[in-house]
Amino acid sequence: MSKTALIFWGGWDGHTPRESAERVATLLRAHRVDVTIGEGTKTLLEHDLTGFDLIVPMVTMSTIEKEEVAVLLRAVKGGVGLAGFHGTMGDSFRNEVEYQFMVGGQWVAHPGNIIDYRVTVTKPDDPIMAGISDFPYRSEQYYMHVDPSNEVLATTRFSGEYLDFIDGVEMPVVWKKRFGQGRVFYSSLGHQASEFDVPEMRTIFERGALWAMR
Repeated sequence: MSKTALIFWGGWDGHTPRESAERVATLLRAHRVDVTIGEGTKTLLEHDLTGFDLIVPMVTMSTIEKEEVAVLLRAVKGGVGLAGFHGTMGDSFRNEVEYQFMVGGQWVAHPGNIIDYRVTVTKPDDPIMAGISDFPYRSEQYYMHVDPSNEVLATTRFSGEYLDFIDGVEMPVVWKKRFGQGRVFYSSLGHQASEFDVPEMRTIFERGALWAMR
């Protein structure tokens, strides 16, 4: 029996949510995952979420109805996997602290906007990071408020070039965690769909999504 995944997209167009949803769907379908894609948070009420193995939010700077977020939280607590990246999961619903609790973090800044920075692999023995060494990256370097219980797999170090008071701060980039019975995976890489052309970014998300899906 094949695995199933639900991707719902929307919010700010600058994060290319529709194109990113298609890129993720292509990755998952290569693993014979049956993928359903829906526009908007209303998608969460149009399906029985407990019937999916994985849910991928693809929404930035938006709002969500109480009933919609409630069914999402309930599904993940019950064992459905959750995986996402950048602002499409880490800056989806700024008013929903329970959603942020589930994700394990919330975006708050990207000093300098699109810049060159470095990603440091902190758990090279984890299967998600296997064979991936530290690598340079060009995108928004996310400064996030993060859950200290996250299992961090990669970090980045901020310089003081754009904000002197964060010079030297080590910030999680990739993490995994549990929320109830559900597995949650997050990577802050992936400002736009074109970043899936970067092998490290694509591989990390692909493996993380498969881990969350069990």
